[in-house]
Amino acid sequence: MNETSTSSNPLRAGMRSARTVQPCVLVIFGATGDLTHRKLLPALYNLAIEQPLPPQFSVVGVARRPFSDDEFRQQAMDSINQFSRRTPVNPNVWDTFSKGLFYCQSQFDDPEGYQKLSEMLDRLDRERGTEGNRLFYLATPPNFYPIIGDLLHKTGVAKRGRDQGSNFSRIIVEKPFGHDYDSAQKLNAELNKGFSESQIYRIDHYLGKETVQNIMVLRFGNGFFEPVWNRRYIDNVQITVAETLGVGGRGDYYEEAGAIRDMIQNHMMQLMTLTAMEPPVTFGADSVRDEKEKVLRAIPPLHDAEITVDTVRGQYGSGYVGGEKVVAYRQEKDVDPNSHTETYVALKLNIENWRWAGVPFYLRHGKRLTKRLTEIAIQFKRPPYLLFSGTGAEEIQANVLSLRIQPNEGISLRFTAKVPGQEMHLRAVNMDFLYGSSFGVEPPEAYERLLLDCMLGDPTLFTRIDETLLAWKLVDTIIAGWSKERTSLTQYEPGTWGPKEADHLIERDGRTWRRL
Repeated sequence: MNETSTSSNPLRAGMRSARTVQPCVLVIFGATGDLTHRKLLPALYNLAIEQPLPPQFSVVGVARRPFSDDEFRQQAMDSINQFSRRTPVNPNVWDTFSKGLFYCQSQFDDPEGYQKLSEMLDRLDRERGTEGNRLFYLATPPNFYPIIGDLLHKTGVAKRGRDQGSNFSRIIVEKPFGHDYDSAQKLNAELNKGFSESQIYRIDHYLGKETVQNIMVLRFGNGFFEPVWNRRYIDNVQITVAETLGVGGRGDYYEEAGAIRDMIQNHMMQLMTLTAMEPPVTFGADSVRDEKEKVLRAIPPLHDAEITVDTVRGQYGSGYVGGEKVVAYRQEKDVDPNSHTETYVALKLNIENWRWAGVPFYLRHGKRLTKRLTEIAIQFKRPPYLLFSGTGAEEIQANVLSLRIQPNEGISLRFTAKVPGQEMHLRAVNMDFLYGSSFGVEPPEAYERLLLDCMLGDPTLFTRIDETLLAWKLVDTIIAGWSKERTSLTQYEPGTWGPKEADHLIERDGRTWRRL
């Protein structure tokens, strides 16, 4: 793949990065794990190609395996060659980047390992000029989050309250942030012993995707969308996250989480808040997150009777996806053969405020579905048909604005046009925007943007604790209702769009799920 720079690409003329990263060290706990292998190391390499990273930038991997620095560097090269969007490895970039890769072997709960890490970080400050600036990425199982946070504080490796300027410390926490409201609150209290709220970056990789970031630009940067972005013109909003894969090797985790904890509580709630939020005062972290929090506060929790009719949960059986035979969820590795864990969820939620009163938000997510995609669809109200009623024209379809998060990131607007010919025939057509064709370059991976924002100390695209807790409150209420067996778990066939009950949920309102 050829390297494409802003200066050589006429479609990106005039664009340049004005953000400067201070020299710093990124410490990755769980450096030999899948997340580091597939996402973090390739993302850091891609950032090095884009050149927003200073030459002093360094990475220290922490894990239990007995690696040397050179072995860790070889692992990094293998990861980049396999998963980077920019391959093969550029020798010139790799030479500079690899010199900043180091490894520290330690158990995550061993204080002596943290002393060894502290000595290594001090040495990097002296030899590479990292100036005491440290970021700690927890790419570990969630049970280690409070342990690592506590030992970073007790051993003095991290400094509480140092979130800006020189000698800063920041901690990056992967989802899930807790298992429910109480555990999330407890985890936050544990982390707050060593880190202030401004130092804690709760990462949700969906917020790093270009189309997700573009929601605010689309709404607030264009004069013709915001005036109609309300209950007077919008009939409903549908948010879909569909996956063709099953749980794979994550049976243990998924048995504890289920679809609602794994996807609804974090990713899909974030998509919903960005779609529904009011214009922030500024494009700053506090202003944006304040408006997202207001959306969550405006969603009334579902009561038992509403849970019965406004939620659907399902579990995939055995069958075929893309012509390949797949086993049922209960036959997956590390899954209880009598499991009642949901792999599919459909919800109807309402936002009780002036903008959205009466506009339902339909959310659906499932595994082993027909195709892999994530989309936000804004369906507008149908125009009056009286003008065309005597022409023989078919019924006018509603306009739909769809934001494709993955794959093929872009935006599509469906509107009605006349088919060429002597008679009045109408047909829905699409007007599409794709990042690749418009800017001549594929969009960066989500982790690239989010890691860069962590280094810059910009928490705009990270979830604040009040957002996290409000989302847990909504989800906990639904789970509690399910536990009373008021909503049965239905089986659905792989390679379909989920259980028929999900169709009934939306058809009851006189609507249908968008065809995808």
